Amino acid sequence: MRKAFLSLGEPCPWFTARSTLNPTFHFDTTAGRYNVLCFFGSAANPASRRILDDINALHAATNFFDVTNFLFTGVSIDPADEQQQRVRQEFDSVRWFWDFDLEISRQFGADHGASVGDPTLAGYRPHTIVLDERLRTLKVFPFDDQPETYVARLVTYLNELPRVGRPVPANVQAPILIVPRIFEPELCRRLINYYEQKGGVDSGFMRDVNGKTVGLLDYSHKRRCDCDIEDEALRRSCMVRIHDRLAPEIKKAFQFNATRMERYIVACYDANTGDHFRAHRDNTTKGTAHRCFAVSLVLNTGEFEGGNVRFPEYGPYLYAPPAGGACVFSCSLLHEATPVTSGRRFVFLPFLYDNAAAKVREQNLGFISDEPARQLNDVTGQV
Repeated sequence: MRKAFLSLGEPCPWFTARSTLNPTFHFDTTAGRYNVLCFFGSAANPASRRILDDINALHAATNFFDVTNFLFTGVSIDPADEQQQRVRQEFDSVRWFWDFDLEISRQFGADHGASVGDPTLAGYRPHTIVLDERLRTLKVFPFDDQPETYVARLVTYLNELPRVGRPVPANVQAPILIVPRIFEPELCRRLINYYEQKGGVDSGFMRDVNGKTVGLLDYSHKRRCDCDIEDEALRRSCMVRIHDRLAPEIKKAFQFNATRMERYIVACYDANTGDHFRAHRDNTTKGTAHRCFAVSLVLNTGEFEGGNVRFPEYGPYLYAPPAGGACVFSCSLLHEATPVTSGRRFVFLPFLYDNAAAKVREQNLGFISDEPARQLNDVTGQV
């Protein structure tokens, strides 16, 4: 039984349940638009009834849940809702799930000892969760003592979201993943402040020289300053979010189970020194061969110019995740960080790998120079 609601950026559990549309409805097939998932419990509850009536009235008048941008799904734990048709299928984009064993509710933190069919909803936490196109959590709206304004407040939030829009032809796309909302704004600011307090040092790059992996400095190839995160609580905050919010997206997109993370650093690209990192790959030395995926998680998008990620093998396109969002890509891809032309670009830059790669790392420890660059000094931990 889950005790808390889903948090920002956390993927929702996938489930299959009986619904008014299909006896075995696979919820994950609704991805691609915003999902409004409402755990109302029982339509016999006065607050729930008012909210459901307002939802139906809204859609009947405006076609708000238009499939392209929004879907609405209500979850009932009261068999009488089905038996007495308190809720029924009237619109394709407003549908209902029957959760009479509380299995769905438990996965979303709604069930805290509720009784099926109890219209008082004792032990139940009715709420609405808004999911993005990838079925990741955007916002949770718990039911409160003002059901008469609940739908209006929900719609105000939904209207602030950018519309999904109609399908359009795609440009050439590098085989990468852009995932927003990994770090919340407060954590981004904490990491930037940590860098400001501790300061950064020159960051090198790896080369194999005379059979050893060594760290080199060459400002024509790379210029950047890094700050090791030594605060254990701050490191754990980063690790938990990578585990909960990013690793599931990597598993879904690439069928890769990231179990280990290397490097806890805040890196700074400063326009005053023309900071950049020319085209390179991240796993071409014995000391870095274990690295599977690189993560470029930008902390302050909008506060600098330039500083994009580019993949020359896949065209001239520039990639820039939103603040708190990550660009994830295979360490085998040729990539560069273009020069920052104004301001300072702060990024969290871990590498992810799995248990098999961990064995490669252990086997190659003997090839690492006694004085490697900073990247190899960073503690490696479980994700």
